[in-house]
Amino acid sequence: QVQLVESGGGLVQAGGSLRLSCAASGNIRSISAMNWYRQAPGKQRELVAAITSGGSTNYADSVKDRFTISRDNAKNTVYLQMNSLKPEDTAVYYCALAIRLYTTFYTKDYWGQGTQVTVSS
Repeated sequence: QVQLVESGGGLVQAGGSLRLSCAASGNIRSISAMNWYRQAPGKQRELVAAITSGGSTNYADSVKDRFTISRDNAKNTVYLQMNSLKPEDTAVYYCALAIRLYTTFYTKDYWGQGTQVTVSS
């Protein structure tokens, strides 16, 4: 009933920028938290950035002042603008959205398929 489509990953040189998008579609009543996670090879998945329904944001220390999370509620979309990219930012990036459907009384986390970000030195 819900589909999340991520886009925007790719290969970029250190110091470059990328913008990730995650668009949700389906029988969606509301979306509360929207989060971006990443997982590098051999490492645990980590929370990179989060944004609440009210627009409050939170970032991992490693990406503060370089990454910006934003959302477009009309489009059910969350973005991650990544600037000044470093090789250590290389990972698969996943969006996770807390979604309530019209047919349920609870909120559930839905995950995107992941998009590869590779930063070369």
